[in-house]
Amino acid sequence: MSAITGCIYHNQIVQLDVMEPVMRSFAPYPWDRVHSWCDGHVFMSCHAQWVTPESIHEYLPYYEEETGLAITADAILDNRSDLFERLEVPNESRKRVTDSQLILMAYMKWGELAPKHLIGDFVFMIWDEKKRKLFGARDVSGHRTFYYVADSERFAFCSRITPLFKLPYFRKQLNEQWLAEFLAINGMSESYDIHATAYQNIKQIPPAHSITVHFGGMVNLHRYDHIDQVETLYLKSDGEYEEAFREVVEEAVSSRLRTFKQVGAALSGGLDSGTVASFASPLLKRQGKTLQAYSYIPISDFVDWTSSRLIADETPFIRSTVEHIGNIQEHYMDFADKNPLSEVNEWLSLMEMPYKFFDNSFWIRGFYEQAQKENVGVLLTGGRGNFTISWGPALEYYAQLLRKGRLFHMAKELQLYSRQAKVPRSRLLPMIGSKAFPSIHTFFHKKKERTALPELIHPDFAKKMEIYSGNEQYITSSNTNMIDAVQARQEKFSNLSIANKNGATSTKLSLRYGLLERDPTSDPRVVRFCLSVPLEQYVQKGRDRALLRRAMNNRLPDNVRLNQSLRGVQPADWIHRIRPQWDEFTSELVKISKDSSVSSYLNISQIEKGLAKIKEPRPEMAWDPEVRLLMHSLIVYRFLNQF
Repeated sequence: MSAITGCIYHNQIVQLDVMEPVMRSFAPYPWDRVHSWCDGHVFMSCHAQWVTPESIHEYLPYYEEETGLAITADAILDNRSDLFERLEVPNESRKRVTDSQLILMAYMKWGELAPKHLIGDFVFMIWDEKKRKLFGARDVSGHRTFYYVADSERFAFCSRITPLFKLPYFRKQLNEQWLAEFLAINGMSESYDIHATAYQNIKQIPPAHSITVHFGGMVNLHRYDHIDQVETLYLKSDGEYEEAFREVVEEAVSSRLRTFKQVGAALSGGLDSGTVASFASPLLKRQGKTLQAYSYIPISDFVDWTSSRLIADETPFIRSTVEHIGNIQEHYMDFADKNPLSEVNEWLSLMEMPYKFFDNSFWIRGFYEQAQKENVGVLLTGGRGNFTISWGPALEYYAQLLRKGRLFHMAKELQLYSRQAKVPRSRLLPMIGSKAFPSIHTFFHKKKERTALPELIHPDFAKKMEIYSGNEQYITSSNTNMIDAVQARQEKFSNLSIANKNGATSTKLSLRYGLLERDPTSDPRVVRFCLSVPLEQYVQKGRDRALLRRAMNNRLPDNVRLNQSLRGVQPADWIHRIRPQWDEFTSELVKISKDSSVSSYLNISQIEKGLAKIKEPRPEMAWDPEVRLLMHSLIVYRFLNQF
């Protein structure tokens, strides 16, 4: 795990004093080794953080005189055993081979097709002296970031954006198109343009893409893989699907435990993180290690205002999981001194751009702070589990049965589902009908006005940037009953802007705290397996998420494994947390509403409308879109004030 940077000058020798300020900008972060390499026109550096046993002996940048190849990399590979076999690495030397050396071997064997053969979290850049070109790539899921600037004279790259500001030929400038898209998209995505960043002239290499920079100035990007393109997997029995599920998940978890430090996990009371922990714990026990589990709980004086089907404090389910699995050290953390408002400046500095996940920001960073204190090298998560291992939309499957005329089977399934999910069939049938025949539903409901979500972008700014021209599919609908779960899942893996956001968060947190976030539920092997499994494996006998529920029998406690009536939510207490700073919060919002420097970007009338609503802070406003918009406006406002 590293922060890498470098450049190539096409028409002159690299001036090392120009790169010195870039290198110094990494100083605040914890590094185990800092090294650089220069060969006239090309400069590379690496600020390394040791996580794996091999990384301790890894010197980057690394130059191989025999081949004329130099590499710098931020990489941890998860298919080392497979690569050893395919690259014919002798058994006696495999323990000493570093991940960057494996990448070089792959490049020598497969050339620019090498990234397609690598599984893991990586970015790298190779200088091919003989072919006079730089070649690099970002992993298929985008777990590590890779930014660059380019003109006719030079090309520079970096793991972070801020160091590129130190280059004398770079001028920090707002990318208004990116900002317009960020403001307009109601979901967590940041931009339609997967190459863009919040700054003019700074671009990012998207996930699943490689880049080639030819000496002389030509830059080419190529998408080397599509993780969502799979064929349906047909096995003989339910048991075979369950066994295949366990094998692929265990492989993904096992390959992510490769650290000489401790291993931690973000653990909720749900299926995804519990499944990851259930595979990790026994594997760690064999190594003489205990899994460190970090769990968010609401602040002590919070009164749960959510519905009877939601649970804000998941402690009972977490304890059941811990007791059932064993070999887990629990950490229940309420972060009483933290809240989304107190975190804004820290996160803006960390992310180098505005962000949308404010309500979770304090506990996400809090996990990293605690894990760092306990010498954790790898922090396991189950971030993509809802769309991989625990996927299984019951209503979509029942709609499919209805369309196919399989009414008896649907009625039997629905009866079981209604009983187990504790939802009356009278509520379920209209939803199933609308999903089965959306055109009929639209016809009968076309006269009804849909509740419009409040917009943070100023209408004139949206019009100027042509923000709604052809991009409506990314604007989240407020009518969630009409969202097709199958299409939504496909979108999660085909829309690389989502991966960009996730990668930026995990990379920048890991560099700041010296530990690596690893998500087995987004392992390409897991993703492809889960996408290939037929829908009927995911919904059976009235059970949604049925494949995981069956496969994890005896591995998770039944009150967690079979729970269909309660859902954990985080964090329902963010308004309650901000109450002591409420005057500060509202005062800044009033300031925003009167600031002419941002009035051309932000929808001031909507901010004023929201202000009128929040005169008295009520915890149940936590999910009110107009109130949430106020926090988003404050974050964007502080970001814009940096220019």
